[in-house]
Amino acid sequence: MSFYRGMTCENVTLKGDKGAPITAYVAKPSGPGPFPGVVLIHHLPGWSELYIETTRRFAHHGYIAICANLYEREGGGSDGNPDDVAAKVRAEGGIADSQMVGDTAAAVAWMRAQPESNGKVGLIGSCSGGRHAFIYACQKHDVDAVVEQWGGGVVMAASELNEKKPVAPIDMTAGLACPLLGIFGNDDRAPSPEQVNQHEAELKKQGKNYEFHRYDGAGHGFFYWHRPLYRAEQCMDAWGKIWDFFGKHLAKK
Repeated sequence: MSFYRGMTCENVTLKGDKGAPITAYVAKPSGPGPFPGVVLIHHLPGWSELYIETTRRFAHHGYIAICANLYEREGGGSDGNPDDVAAKVRAEGGIADSQMVGDTAAAVAWMRAQPESNGKVGLIGSCSGGRHAFIYACQKHDVDAVVEQWGGGVVMAASELNEKKPVAPIDMTAGLACPLLGIFGNDDRAPSPEQVNQHEAELKKQGKNYEFHRYDGAGHGFFYWHRPLYRAEQCMDAWGKIWDFFGKHLAKK
């Protein structure tokens, strides 16, 4: 594996859902490439330092990486406080799934337009971002691999559906058209191990290409180094799974 200590990082403006301008953070490895691409979908706490840093981590590992600010419309511009914006979004019941798909499509299109791209694009998200990554990969067929990290709300009861979330992601499984890697903690309750079992059963039923890894002693958000939830051993093992998965599916054929 090559590591790229040199990189360029900047904010770019995308034409998001319904043409709305949104900001995205980009990190590119130094050199001419070609490089595979990774689109990151941030979690419910927002376009935070954790996701900006993880975007750079992908560039260090040889990927062009982009993370769009899905909360831009809620006052989450580059100068906005991510915690304040996330609290506002949470109070409003999150963002609409359709809006997320439109914004993420803009990030994928940006990635595919880069001259350094090798033509392969992966998608990754955690928490609500894991749910969003799964939805996107089921609805759109322009990504080559997807990583879902403890996607809460993939399995939903009918009573949980609403205007912003009109269809449970598990009911979109038939549309999945690329390999899926799932990372879960067995101490999590959102999704619970029982919900992960349902998720996996539907993937099997639909004959999808997937692999799930479940970690004992780990709960929700066990990658988050800045919180007590962090579990170093399980996190580093799971990162190894992610590098192997993207390395396999995003290498230029």
